[in-house]
Amino acid sequence: MEKRYEEYAYVLDYLLHGRPGARPGYRAGALVQVVGEEYFTLLEAIANEGVFLKSYDRVYVGKDARDKITYIIGRIGYDELTTNAKMELAAIVEKIVLNRERWFVNFFNSAQAITPRMHALELIPGIGKKYMWQILDEREKRPFKSFEDLQQRANMPNPAKLITKRILEELAGESKYRLFTRAP
Repeated sequence: MEKRYEEYAYVLDYLLHGRPGARPGYRAGALVQVVGEEYFTLLEAIANEGVFLKSYDRVYVGKDARDKITYIIGRIGYDELTTNAKMELAAIVEKIVLNRERWFVNFFNSAQAITPRMHALELIPGIGKKYMWQILDEREKRPFKSFEDLQQRANMPNPAKLITKRILEELAGESKYRLFTRAP
């Protein structure tokens, strides 16, 4: 399997003087904690000198020349996020979900059973058997076109919020199944 990398990420926290308590000179530069836009990978990076970033800034973290990030230190776990980064995470993940609405609507249109007794849709908080069957019945008639369409036809709560909640559970390591994030 080819290794897939994040191309873009959103800034969760920007630490101008690096991580508090880090030894002086250790990976000198402003430390940035970001969440990837495609696989929701949590990363730490060093910002270019003279670049100031704030939460919600979208930055290029791919393999080519980066204009705001000097280098990627590596992946980090949810527990390694700063308090500020954790506070920003839900809103930023929801923003990414809304920006990628078509992709997530397609998930609802194509999700399959994971085991004989459990469907992928049931892994999303707030979706039990009742909503799952409504979604499956409605998508048989015709594919969903948007979150609004899904909400109205399946008579379910806000899909973007439910997906966001699921992604946060996966990032925090609260589920053995991963629908939207890569394993650490």
